[in-house]
Parts: sequence; C-alpha cells; structure tokens
Amino acid sequence: MNNFQYYTPTRIVFGKDSENEVGTLSASSGCKKALVHYGGASAAKYGLLDRVYRSLDESGVSYISLGGVVPNPRLSKVHEGIALCKKEHVDFILAVGGGSVIDSAKAIGYGVVNGGEVWDFYECQRIPIACLPIGCVLTIAAAGSEMSDSSVITNDILGGVKRSYANAICRPKFAVMNPERTFTLPAYQSACGYVDIVMHTLERWFDPKRTDSELTDGIAVALMKTMMRNALILKENPRDYNAAAEVMWAGSLSHNGLTGCGGSGGDWSTHQIEHELSGMFDVAHGAGLAAVWATWARYVYKSLPSRFAKLGVDVFGIAGEDEEKLAILAINRMEAFFKSIGMPTSISELGLDLTEEQVKELAFRCSFFGKRKLGSFYPLDISDLEAIYRGVW
Repeated sequence: MNNFQYYTPTRIVFGKDSENEVGTLSASSGCKKALVHYGGASAAKYGLLDRVYRSLDESGVSYISLGGVVPNPRLSKVHEGIALCKKEHVDFILAVGGGSVIDSAKAIGYGVVNGGEVWDFYECQRIPIACLPIGCVLTIAAAGSEMSDSSVITNDILGGVKRSYANAICRPKFAVMNPERTFTLPAYQSACGYVDIVMHTLERWFDPKRTDSELTDGIAVALMKTMMRNALILKENPRDYNAAAEVMWAGSLSHNGLTGCGGSGGDWSTHQIEHELSGMFDVAHGAGLAAVWATWARYVYKSLPSRFAKLGVDVFGIAGEDEEKLAILAINRMEAFFKSIGMPTSISELGLDLTEEQVKELAFRCSFFGKRKLGSFYPLDISDLEAIYRGVW
C-alpha cells in the first residue's frame, strides 16, 4: 500500500427529519448570516425550504436566498452569488440541493474570500487561500460533493468550457442527509446519480499504482455491490427507505477519498471526457458517464487487464483464469448494469450524432487545448480521445 493522507472534516447528520437541525448546525459553525443556495422549484414545492428557513429562524440565524442553479452549474450564477454575498455581508453558505448546488456554493465561497476572477482557480492559474464555510442539505444521492474537496463549474461565458477544481479548504462543515428527500426525484435523475456514485469508485479503482490495497479494494467492492443492488430495488420502489439510505450513504463514501486510499488518486479519464460532452451539449452528467465508460474501458483494458479482471471476480462473481476474457466480461457486466437502470451506454444513445468537427473540438478541449495527456491508467492523447468520442476501440 502506498503512503496516503485522508481528511474528512465534514460532520454528517443522517436520517429522517434531519433537516430540522440545520439552524443549530449553522449557528454552531459560527454562522451569523447565511446565503441559502438552491436550484429549482422542487425545494420549495415539497416544503424543504420552509423547514430550512424555520430551523434557521429558531436558531437566530439570518439569511438571504439565491436559487436558480441548474445541472452543470454555471459561472454566471457563481458571479451572481459572489456579488450578493459581498453586498449582504454573508459569512456562511447553506447549499440546499445536490451536487450542482453544492459545487456552485463552493465556487461562490472561493470567490467571496479570495477576490479576483474565481474562474482562475478552475483553470489552475491561482490557488485560493480560503473558502467561505459551507453547509449542505442533500436532496439527491449522486455527486458526493457534500463530503468531497472538489467542485465542477461550466463557464457559460466561454461557450461551455467545463472544469473541476479540488482543494480541501472547500470541504463542507456539515451535511444533513435525509433519504426521504430523494423519494420524489424523477427516475432518470435518480439513475444518473447512481451512475455517478459507481463511477467515483471506478475512477479510483483503475489506478495503475494501486497495489496491495486489500482493505481499500474491499471497501470499494462492498460499496459498488451495495450501490448496484439497492439501485435496482429503488427502480421498482423509489420510496424504499432502507435502499435509499444505503444509496445516499454510498454517494458520500464514494467521493470522500475513502475508496482511493493507498493509491495515487485514480484515473478520472471518463469524468473528464464526459465534462466536455456536458459542457458542449448540456447532457446530464451521470448519463454522459454511462455513455462514455464502456468505450473507454474497451479502449484501455489491455494495458492492465488484471485490474478489470479483479473487478469482474470481486464485484460480479465471474469465474475463470484468462485475464483478458475476465476483463471483457467485467466490462460487459458493468455496461449491462447501466442499461438495467435506463442509462445510455454510447454517445449516440444520448441522442448525439457527433460531426467530425465536434469530435476534434471535444478532444482538443479535453486535452486542455493540446497541453496534456489524460488519465493515469492509460494516458490518452488527442488521437485517443478522438477515437473514444467516435465510439471506437
């Protein structure tokens, strides 16, 4: 096992009616005036915002609100939030929603404290020295942003360039997680979340420097098996509380670093290939991941078939001795899971018929305009990326 550091400062308050504790949690985090940041109408429609506001009022925490966050959160909304926080002297951000809302809150937190153009951090041109403290009220099991050190923002000012940035200073102070809040989500949105959760562990699984990590591998295997089993239960009964609880907790553990301990950080090619798709075409992140993963896997598996074979044996119970055959079967089984929850497994199934010009533009953006190779499992250059966007291996 390689040397590693593991840091998880986020306090988790999990279970039914846990959103009623938001006020106490915010006050104990030093909050005097909060920005309540949220997405669309559903937070208000199902009474969640009212419960959050009431809890803040009862704890003597003042607040202002900013809604309108969309999937693939936009830099223009981040700019709006930064200006509002500065004007109103906000000292805390309470993100009520899923990964998009939390990511937007993190970006606002960077911008308020550090000044200058917040996009600089996502382009790795500057390093922030601090972030406004953040709390979360989670409404979907998906991105794991409630415990992670990362956020992803789409620059709508530059035509949809999408970038991620990771820094431990943005980790939320607390996350309130009530699985009941996922009951009313559309099935497609929930399925996108299930894919994202599995992919956060898969990205860390395919790490060429991850060897002799028995316990970390065991945690990753248990998480993926639990996640996939309960996703199928929720497909049939979205209001199964125990299944929803397992999935929500899996989402947090899959992206707080736990399933990567002892490795070098993971591969992350699939995520970054997808970022360009969702940046250009605004596709749902989880659907984009499912559409890209199998092509990536078939393109790269021969570089280390044993890692794919281990996935097949440990997660899917596939037997055999031929590593390449096991690897192919593992890819097929993961692809079949994505299909079973209604997810696309190719870019064409996203409804996209990419032109050659679009393929080249996507690959160019994904390589940071020709400045990098992508991934650690099998470093991808522009020609490799073009092939994956074409759907060939």
